[in-house]
Amino acid sequence: MMPRKKTPPLDLPEVNFSEYAGVRALHLGTEWVQGTMLLDEPFAIELEYVQRMMAWLLFVEPASVAKRHAMQLGLGAASLTKFCYKRLRMRSTAIEINPQVEAACRGWFKLPPDDARLSVVLADAAVEIAKPQWLGTVDALQVDLYDHEAAAPVLDNADFYAHCRALLTEDGCMVVNLFGRNASYARSLESMASAFGEQALWAFKPTREGNTVVLAQRQTSRPTRAQLAERAESIHTRCDLPAAKWLKVFKPVFP
Repeated sequence: MMPRKKTPPLDLPEVNFSEYAGVRALHLGTEWVQGTMLLDEPFAIELEYVQRMMAWLLFVEPASVAKRHAMQLGLGAASLTKFCYKRLRMRSTAIEINPQVEAACRGWFKLPPDDARLSVVLADAAVEIAKPQWLGTVDALQVDLYDHEAAAPVLDNADFYAHCRALLTEDGCMVVNLFGRNASYARSLESMASAFGEQALWAFKPTREGNTVVLAQRQTSRPTRAQLAERAESIHTRCDLPAAKWLKVFKPVFP
């Protein structure tokens, strides 16, 4: 288990939650939802865009998943961390700057305590991912970094994405949520393309709420639609995720 990283005092927002129709939502002192949990199924993924952040499963053999390492930059309500750890039996590491978010996830969102497979590291993601112990160790990197105003990604430039690429194993993938009134999809794609290459990028159409999920492969591949459909059926059976629907709205950014 990795040693816990302490962060210096920061001006961080207060964390609170709300509940509606069987769903608990995490907030950072505003009305913006930072993550959710189904009260009756705490280890399921409720939000559509968060489900789409599991699209890296389309690019790996199903039998290999439990042997892999998932890392989340931004804990949110711990939906991805819990799903990878509990449902997929993966080694799971979350990097989170706000200790109140971790405390909320432990107390309100059913995040289990750290153990040999689960670790929450309290740190600035930009600093933490530059550390040599993480290089080449991550199979699925899930990036969802927003402040309390959710106006644009906190980290979203070519240098950051180059560090993200360096974390990945040879067949690893990065998946990023792009959202916010000040976000620029074109600028974000340009930054990712400079780090990963244009042919490595795949993207979903935006959700109704405006979240666009982009996937970048460490090593570019172009599986056929038939291969993706077969993998999607396996994901649906094994993980109860709507992967077949993904294929209708998911394609290479640069064909």
